[in-house]
Amino acid sequence: MAWLRDPDRPPLLSVVFWLVLGATVAVNLMLPSGVVNRLLFFADVVLLCGLWLVMPWRPGRGRLLATPVFLAGSFALGLVGAAGTHAPLTLLGMANLALVYGMRTAGATLAAFGAILVIVPPLFFGRTFVQALVDLAAIAVLSAFSMGMASAVLRARRLAERVRELTVAEERARIAAEMHDSIGHHLTVIKLGLENAERFRERRPEAAWEEVHQAKDLTQAALADARRWVRALRPLALDGDLGSAALQKLADSFSGTGVTVTFEVEGMERPLAPDTELVLYRVLQEGLTNAVRHAEATSVRGTLTFDRRRIVLVVADNGKGFGQGHGSGFGLSSLSDRVAALGGRLVSGDQAVGFELRAELPS
Repeated sequence: MAWLRDPDRPPLLSVVFWLVLGATVAVNLMLPSGVVNRLLFFADVVLLCGLWLVMPWRPGRGRLLATPVFLAGSFALGLVGAAGTHAPLTLLGMANLALVYGMRTAGATLAAFGAILVIVPPLFFGRTFVQALVDLAAIAVLSAFSMGMASAVLRARRLAERVRELTVAEERARIAAEMHDSIGHHLTVIKLGLENAERFRERRPEAAWEEVHQAKDLTQAALADARRWVRALRPLALDGDLGSAALQKLADSFSGTGVTVTFEVEGMERPLAPDTELVLYRVLQEGLTNAVRHAEATSVRGTLTFDRRRIVLVVADNGKGFGQGHGSGFGLSSLSDRVAALGGRLVSGDQAVGFELRAELPS
């Protein structure tokens, strides 16, 4: 149930929702009300609580019907005894509608709700037409404010996506350069060795075979490097996966290696900056790769923890550890520099059982 820790749900808006809803319930209990209205009121409150937990905050995340139902429920709250304290809930519903469906659809939906607000209360809830118009004017003001806020958030999201694309492009360029240096070096040495073997094949056949054997070993190393770089490039094509979802998919990709891989998230997840997200991805990738290739581990556990001031990723295996041959892989030194560049630190070392890689980054 990953939606319970939806990183797209703004924590501050959650605080506002629960405070306003609590105040609305308290005011309703203090005011006189009929049994039917009170039952309808609390049924609406329960509905809004459930919808708040499952509402999406980004397009294409499913559960899209929850958004207009929440908005309708917040409107209805004012008809069954909210005494006007529910207005911020309606504002939250409008903002969510714009974020999920876009500005045009949100505008059309709000116009439809406005028409309903003018017609339904005078007919079924004993309100006058003038009162309905006053309510509509208040809703219009709230709508303008809410839509403006949603428009700013949407623009910020687009800018963040652009930054992420540029970060990925920069990462691709860095990997391409490292790939050229690594595999290119192997191929150059292999070429020289085979040329030597060709010269020695008649006069010094033993030396020629030695060169061939060295070329064979280097070919295996080059193939291993190529596979490693393919795995490194692969996550950059996983469009749409952000934060823990991208890390979970990386952990799942190691399921066919013979090592049991688990990944957990602790704390309230929040959106990650593009640079932070990519570095965490590389840390998890390095920890998993080293566990599979060097540690002779049977299980690896990744834990992503969201504290108030930092984000911590720990990758621990039950292998034989660094001191007994657990190699540093292709990226620990460069990863340490990249983590430090973001104001964090990377710590690695043997534990009582196995090896642990720990990255701490500021929020």
